[in-house]
Amino acid sequence: MYDSQIYSVSEINRAIKQFLEDSFPLIWIEGEISNFKAHFSGHYYFSLKDENAQISAVIWKSRLYNIPYELEDGMLIRALGNIRVYEKTGRYQLDIMRVDPVGIGKLQLEFEKLKQKLSSEGIFDSEHKKSLPKYPQSIGVVTSSTGAAVKDIINVLNRRSPNVEIIVRSTQVQGNTAAKDIAKAIQEFNQFKKVDLLIVGRGGGSLEDLWPFNEKIVAMEIYKSKIPIISAVGHEIDFTISDFVADLRAPTPSAAAEMAVPDYYEVEKNLNYLFNRIFKVMQNNINYYRERVSSLNRSYGLNRPIDIIRQYSMQIDELSLNLHKKLDSVFQMKKEQTNQLSLRLKSLNHKSILARGYSISYIKNKVIKNIKSVKTGQDLITELFSGEICSTVNSVKKKGNDD
Repeated sequence: MYDSQIYSVSEINRAIKQFLEDSFPLIWIEGEISNFKAHFSGHYYFSLKDENAQISAVIWKSRLYNIPYELEDGMLIRALGNIRVYEKTGRYQLDIMRVDPVGIGKLQLEFEKLKQKLSSEGIFDSEHKKSLPKYPQSIGVVTSSTGAAVKDIINVLNRRSPNVEIIVRSTQVQGNTAAKDIAKAIQEFNQFKKVDLLIVGRGGGSLEDLWPFNEKIVAMEIYKSKIPIISAVGHEIDFTISDFVADLRAPTPSAAAEMAVPDYYEVEKNLNYLFNRIFKVMQNNINYYRERVSSLNRSYGLNRPIDIIRQYSMQIDELSLNLHKKLDSVFQMKKEQTNQLSLRLKSLNHKSILARGYSISYIKNKVIKNIKSVKTGQDLITELFSGEICSTVNSVKKKGNDD
């Protein structure tokens, strides 16, 4: 049924392992470090790549003493090692024994050039940094809706400040069109104008994965944003252009959420503590002043003015009574004087004289006082008590002693 020998998977992997390891006993490979990870075990895992391909590599902890350099993504190196095959998975990798740095990789070089250019333009200057709101009510998140970063951010925000509104604008976070999408999302939030703070970022990855956050288009949108921005790209060791432009850089997305909002329960606890302190201080002040008022109310110094006022009030009453008496006496005296004057005036009134049978004669409304002023033919009016008599002077007789 089968024309050729049948091999097991293990046999094939073992044969490939023997062939590769025998064919490449010890070789130098030049490439750019990518996806670098320092494992907690102490071993280094990464890839070496060029423009068209990549190969997995490892440096065991026991050989790190031969590596006097800090390795990082984007570094161009020459590595001396053996090709090793892990039979269980059929994967091969470069087992490195020595590393010589060649220079900065292409992406790392682009990163440094853009960083230097934007820095010279003042884009990173602290004077352009906006203060983060202390108690934001609404937070916008620019990241992939399917990544772990958005879940971490939402979980931390909900835990620390459950009343904060979270608005996620899902974006591409890697690939050729990711930078434009991230820049557009920042624009949209600024047009929306209903969030107090933006968190822009993604989880960890290689330099290539994080590259959209090193694009100038993203940097300029962060710089122009009227909304404060926290950059949360990758892990603590990862730095991007966005980190330098943003108002605040967070080492991880979770840390960005921690920085963005205060702990609701801690704030509540502090407010309750302050409220209780204020209440106690106010209560103590009220009790203190109540006791002081009560003490003053009982004091002689406060009651003495009341006694004085009462005494003066009694004096005023006495003076008022005496004044009334004096005024009444004066009034009676003046009334009597008025009556006397009235009688005198009445006695001097010419009507009283006329009532006794006398009369008064007038010529041209003037009282006749001297006979010399009277001439015959003049009209004469004679006033009596009961009326007037009109007559004409027929003759004037002078007495011998009349002047």
